[in-house]
Amino acid sequence: MSKRENVSMSVIRRLPRYYRFLTHLKKIGMTRISSKELSEKMGLTASQIRQDLNCFGGFGQQGYGYIVDQLQREIAGILGICNSYKAIMIGAGNMGQALAMHMSFTTQGFQLCGIFDNSPSKIGTEINGITITDMQLLEEFCEREKPTMAILCIPRESAEKLADQLYEFGIKNFWNFSHYDIAMKFPDTIVENVHLNDSLMTLCYRISDNQLPKDETTDPTI
Repeated sequence: MSKRENVSMSVIRRLPRYYRFLTHLKKIGMTRISSKELSEKMGLTASQIRQDLNCFGGFGQQGYGYIVDQLQREIAGILGICNSYKAIMIGAGNMGQALAMHMSFTTQGFQLCGIFDNSPSKIGTEINGITITDMQLLEEFCEREKPTMAILCIPRESAEKLADQLYEFGIKNFWNFSHYDIAMKFPDTIVENVHLNDSLMTLCYRISDNQLPKDETTDPTI
């Protein structure tokens, strides 16, 4: 499959949502849906949905709509979730344990094949059938298993040195919870940064903004 150079990130970030909705529709037995019906369920316009899907060739028929199962499979293929990329997790603290225990990596395109930590109390224990390995064995593991992606569940102050090591070991794809900006140092990496605090503060803003009087305006003299 060739790269799609002109597809915007805003479209790409909507694809998992399409996939999630279509998976639900498939589970409840819906076999066909129009862009209008899908727009009503997702809070998007029918035009936006058609434009998004047309970036990848379009999959519906005018006057007939989309076949739910087929569209779900097409989007799964676009997302690449059948590739089962090997992933390792660095950090088996509360965040790492929660992800390893509850995330369904295999249905999201990844195979979690290793978890690493430097705490003696954690090394040798298991999370969801995966033994936590000593960080000192990380290089050897990477040489043997050749993971594609690393999940960083470590503090920011630990991330810079570790990112350097992982990059040296050939890992250039990251799901990053550390708040360290890997892509600034390594522009050829692919990084999804997860900032839970940012999300929570955004929610706080929206709640606060919603509570303002509707006729309150900004003072133009400020």
